[in-house]
Amino acid sequence: MTDPVWASIHAERAALADDLAGLTEEQWETPSLCAGLTVREVLAHLTAGASLNAVRWLAGVIRYRFDFDRQVAVRLAEQLGATPAETLERFRGVVASTTKPPLPVVAMLGETLVHGEDIRRPLGLRRDHPAEVVTRVAAYYQGSDQVVVARSRVAGLRLVADDGSFAAGEGPIVSGPTLALVMAMTGRTAFCDDLEGEGVELLRSRCGAGAA
Repeated sequence: MTDPVWASIHAERAALADDLAGLTEEQWETPSLCAGLTVREVLAHLTAGASLNAVRWLAGVIRYRFDFDRQVAVRLAEQLGATPAETLERFRGVVASTTKPPLPVVAMLGETLVHGEDIRRPLGLRRDHPAEVVTRVAAYYQGSDQVVVARSRVAGLRLVADDGSFAAGEGPIVSGPTLALVMAMTGRTAFCDDLEGEGVELLRSRCGAGAA
């Protein structure tokens, strides 16, 4: 029986690959919501994450002396390819992969969802993610600082989705689409514009730092 979280990851990857199939050369060089990375580079980063098992991850940690940013940069470069078409082809090759670093599977779903939106938003692309997917990711990030600072970013705030069942925390309210809550709690300032409530400006002030 297929793990439902892996099934969601595979569906999100496939949808992203389809969304990017018609990009122009200029669009591939669009700055993403990941500071310093183009949309093409973020896609290569996703490919790298789906190609890196626990053994290779640990070997990289040792090789790069716990410089995680350097390891990420090297793995990204490995998967970039010579052209945007090759970058996309390599990503399509890992759509159904279940390879991952030593992280919970839900963290891989979060990475796929968030980085997919890091790519889509600057390009003006939209995906209506399944409600259960964004709700699962929101619940994970609200309670975790693993991979990306999220729990600490929303500490002391009450998060309430206006399009689903997600609600968590205590304090000044931040409400809006579940996807916007996910993206804001992972540090994407642009998505704060989609939120409302007395806690929004505090959350906006915490965005940027710790985003990945």
